[in-house]
Amino acid sequence: MAFELMPLPYDPETLEPAVSARTLSFHHGKHHKAYIDKTNAAIQGTENEGKSLEEVIASARGSNQGLFNNSAQSWNHGFYWHSLSPNGGTPSGDLASKIDAAFGSLDELKNKLVERGVGHFSNGWVWLADNGGTLSLEETHDGDTLADSGKNPLLTIDLWEHAYYLDYQNVRPDYLKAVLDNHLNWDFAAENLERGSAWTYPA
Repeated sequence: MAFELMPLPYDPETLEPAVSARTLSFHHGKHHKAYIDKTNAAIQGTENEGKSLEEVIASARGSNQGLFNNSAQSWNHGFYWHSLSPNGGTPSGDLASKIDAAFGSLDELKNKLVERGVGHFSNGWVWLADNGGTLSLEETHDGDTLADSGKNPLLTIDLWEHAYYLDYQNVRPDYLKAVLDNHLNWDFAAENLERGSAWTYPA
């Protein structure tokens, strides 16, 4: 069965002004869709047809760069949509305690996410992850992913220019601060932490 473009988990207008509905129409409807379509075309009639997206990513890593890029980007984007929320709120419970233990405070975590995101050269992703019970910040370049890394990703921020260029031009720091201050989905992060293993792309 072919992979499908997962719907956004919120109405596109509800992330404005941090992320505009216009940006989401291109980012989700064109970029994410293209990765899904290219993944489906690449696996048709092969041993990967019928596998989960996570299995496709793992099988393609190191052996089929084109398939890896498109399948990993399909997964990353699905995870990114869930990492955002119209009402970000604040973390609580075990997640809040682990954030304080690893970073000192929520504000310091946000500062470090901005720092890592701004300092990341060219395209990629910055992640909050659970690494053996301790939270850490991770970076992946271009289309790389934590889906098959052994680390448990909790949230991610897309650093590719198509994620913010229509709204912020080349000013990545403003995009990062707007998202981090208002639209991180801490409930999603807490669910990922509690589950203890990487999220799976909807079948």
